[in-house]
Amino acid sequence: MTNPDLERKVLEAVPTGLLIGGEWRPAASGATTKVEDPSTGEVLVEVADAGPEDGLAALTAAHEAQAGFAAMAPRERGEILRRAYETMIARVDDLALLMTLEMGKPLAESRGEVTYAAEFFRWFSEEAVRIDGGFATAPAGGSRFLVMKQPVGPCVFITPWNFPLAMGTRKIGPAIAAGCTVVIKPAPQTPLSMLALGQILLDAGLPAGVLNIINATDAGGVMEPIIKDGRARKLSFTGSTGVGKILLEQCAAKVLRTSMELGGNASFLVFDDADLDKAVEGAMLAKMRNMGEACTAANRFYVQRGVAEEFAAKLAERMGALKVGRGTEDGVQVGPLVDAKGRDKVVDLVGDAIAHGAQVKVGGEAAEGPGYFYPPTVLTDVPRNSRLNHEEIFGPVAPISVFDTEDEALAAANATEFGLVNYVFTENLNRALRVSEKVESGMVGLNTGLVSNPAAPFGGIKESGLGREGGTVGIDEFLELKYVAIGGLG
Repeated sequence: MTNPDLERKVLEAVPTGLLIGGEWRPAASGATTKVEDPSTGEVLVEVADAGPEDGLAALTAAHEAQAGFAAMAPRERGEILRRAYETMIARVDDLALLMTLEMGKPLAESRGEVTYAAEFFRWFSEEAVRIDGGFATAPAGGSRFLVMKQPVGPCVFITPWNFPLAMGTRKIGPAIAAGCTVVIKPAPQTPLSMLALGQILLDAGLPAGVLNIINATDAGGVMEPIIKDGRARKLSFTGSTGVGKILLEQCAAKVLRTSMELGGNASFLVFDDADLDKAVEGAMLAKMRNMGEACTAANRFYVQRGVAEEFAAKLAERMGALKVGRGTEDGVQVGPLVDAKGRDKVVDLVGDAIAHGAQVKVGGEAAEGPGYFYPPTVLTDVPRNSRLNHEEIFGPVAPISVFDTEDEALAAANATEFGLVNYVFTENLNRALRVSEKVESGMVGLNTGLVSNPAAPFGGIKESGLGREGGTVGIDEFLELKYVAIGGLG
């Protein structure tokens, strides 16, 4: 239940400055920006708004801290992450409330994100001591090969608003484990979770300058000089494909190593041999996590004709029963969208589908009153040429189309420039493996609506990105291979 005193206490505990060189400071210009509660449209707090001068100061701090941090013992780096993990778990309720206030998701989901985010620190605390290399005799003899792994160097991170804590820990965790320093820019809609995380890491013993946080509303003006400076050696970005392409062009000037987790357009395939109850449960997870504001959200539902009507009815019943409201209220399962722009896009996409003949099973109209709410919505008979089938929805809307054959389903699933994740529901083992191999995506949810896991490699193909985050390969994105040829050994 809403507790204004507790909300105020949690907000007052968060630093509101820029973290540069281990110190919290105001922007050089004195500029600030407002953080809004998306459920009411009211201002929660103001935080420092960085300019280009602040960005370069943060990069200088990261550059100066790099050599010393790279020399720190791997176990010591891992212990810093472990202490931060333990603090996050101990403070899960406060961190969850903070996230709900700035982003809107219900408290239960926020708690889930905090524990998920913390797990990246635990995972990479264990990976820090497993960085290895290689030693071999040359095939022709007479020399040896020594292969070592070294930190990439100062890293630049740009994170989105939809998972304001987890998208940070997923990048910061492996960077610290590998011995890299960081400049990170959180999304201006949701900087508070990252600012709280910065203080947690300082309290855990992270040396000054290793993590620098610059909140900035002028993202291009602040980040481009950092990227083109020459001292940064890696960029990791989570966000839209359009912005990702711009950043790739900027990184080319200095040949920066890049990791890109970009847009998605996930299909959700339900075959007539699927367990429908399991498929509906999976659909609720894949569609309604974070109010549909996720790159992994199911965007296009393709259901085989024999079960399409039953699936749509069951999904509409479940979606229509969800309680919508402010994320701090008891029993709320669907919070607001993050801002007016996000809600307006959902309104436009649903309106376009209805204009092209889609039928509304539930929802379909934006709620009146304060906040950026949109009701859970199920549409059927959605034509393939509607915008809903081609654009990332980022909202609680499930558009359902019908298919007849497996080949038709695969063609529809792959008819997109994106390739992050696809979901497949079937009880036929051969079909499950066959379709999983043929769908064009970096990840597949097979009879499950949840694919994210810190211990698994997360990422996409095609225009959904480059590289992988998490899993045993996640730390490799922050390590360079150095080969030493050793001669004269006979």
